[in-house]
Formats: sequence, C-alpha cells, structure tokens
Amino acid sequence: MQSIHPAQIDEWLQHASGQTPGVTPVVLDVREPWEMQTASVKAEGFDLVAMPMRSVPARYLELDRDRPIACLCHHGARSAQVAHFLMQNGFSAVVNIHGGINAWSQQRDPSVPLY
Repeated sequence: MQSIHPAQIDEWLQHASGQTPGVTPVVLDVREPWEMQTASVKAEGFDLVAMPMRSVPARYLELDRDRPIACLCHHGARSAQVAHFLMQNGFSAVVNIHGGINAWSQQRDPSVPLY
C-alpha cells in the first residue's frame, strides 16, 4: 500500500488526474463525527467523503472503484487499515495519508486545529 504525506497531496492530485482524466479524486475521512467537527480539511481539488472506519465494511460499496482515494484519519493508523481493506476489495487507486490530519495541520494547512 502506498502512503503519501499531506505535503504531497497536490502531487498526488496531479498524478491521479493524469491516470483518470475527468475523475475527481476522493479524500476519504474515516474519523468519527466528533473528530470531523473538531478539525476538518478543506476540499480543494478533491471530494471529501466522511465514512467512519467502523462503517466502512457496510458502506464501502458507496465508493466508486474507478476514483483515486486517499484515506485520512487522525494520525494515519486507521486510514492505513481502511486503505488495506479497500485494496483487498478491488480498489486499486488507494493511498494512505501518512500522519493523518495531525500532519495535515503541520505540513499543509495550519488553520486545521490540532487535537
């Protein structure tokens, strides 16, 4: 499974657009609703989809297998598990955002609160 750092999101978006022209990539936030209320990323160049990790096994078919997906959580552990699960279930363009929203705040957007 491939991991990217939040600082590499723009590069990943460009690569994803080249691989699947006309398809908007997805950042899949697998944190709990209270976490998303505490801190969230701005959807710039991607669609932000909220799907708490515990709901993924029941809901993953809502996702389009043809869209590139970057999984996001607080520090990167839950999102890595979800990325692995998606890959096992036929999703091929999946990456994990290493360091999660915590690293996103430090590397990409300091306006995102740390918690």
